[in-house]
Amino acid sequence: MNAIRGLLSSAATLALLISAPAALAHSQWLLPSTTQVAVSSNPQRPAYVSVDAASSNGLFYADHNAMRLTNLKVTGPDGAVIEPENVATARYRSTFDVKLAAPGTYRIASVSQGVSATYKVGEETKTFRGTEEALTKEVPADAAELKVSRSFGRVETFVVAGAPSEITPVGAGLEIYPLQPVTDLVVGETARFRVLFNGQPVPNLKVKIVPGGVRYRGELGDEILTADANGEVAVDWKLAGPYWLNASYPPRPEEDDDDDHGPQAKPAAASAAPAAPQRREMPPLRASYSGTFEVLPF
Repeated sequence: MNAIRGLLSSAATLALLISAPAALAHSQWLLPSTTQVAVSSNPQRPAYVSVDAASSNGLFYADHNAMRLTNLKVTGPDGAVIEPENVATARYRSTFDVKLAAPGTYRIASVSQGVSATYKVGEETKTFRGTEEALTKEVPADAAELKVSRSFGRVETFVVAGAPSEITPVGAGLEIYPLQPVTDLVVGETARFRVLFNGQPVPNLKVKIVPGGVRYRGELGDEILTADANGEVAVDWKLAGPYWLNASYPPRPEEDDDDDHGPQAKPAAASAAPAAPQRREMPPLRASYSGTFEVLPF
């Protein structure tokens, strides 16, 4: 009887582990070894943090593909760009180290921009993928049946050495901007974030919040919040540990299934949307954001 119960328990656990992470199919994330470190008093032995980067089915569990680090950008408290060290890419994850030589908040991000297009030359359909500059050079301005799509993705996390310093919005693409220091995220306390697109608040956009540890918890435990008229969401943390915050703009069709978004989630300022080139009609920009934040126990 005990053996049968054990088999049933194992089967149920396996089913949960297989089914729960599937809702996050191939999600990208950056996970630092720690988000807070003490400032080193010895300049010969500066503080470091190691970061894992991957795309996976199970959140913070490298089980699909390593994230490519060609678009990695690390900025220090003063805004200066910092070169990551010991960069390596394996089958399921990439890793790198960041030297924290000065006190303050460090932003670690992978930022990707791309353009794709289809058009016709005679009866043949052509496809293009590349940069905006390459599009201008390689695709005829008067191409027949030209359709262009643009994407802007941002995956980021923050690490603090000593006391946190002020961070400012990037002002490009989609962001979920913390309205308090990233060291002040504590279970039992409400945290506020503002959803921004090209620096402007986006009201009524949905934000997905997922705690780590789903592999052992057996359920996703996600929460969907809708930004208010000021583009803000209030998060009440229920568990300690790393969290993944995610949003897309415009909303994906499967997310826009009720009236929470209003007729269409738009930035507060009309000028927030990128200007359309005169030579071709530009469809809505597809932007995404994924951020890792650590929540501490009370």
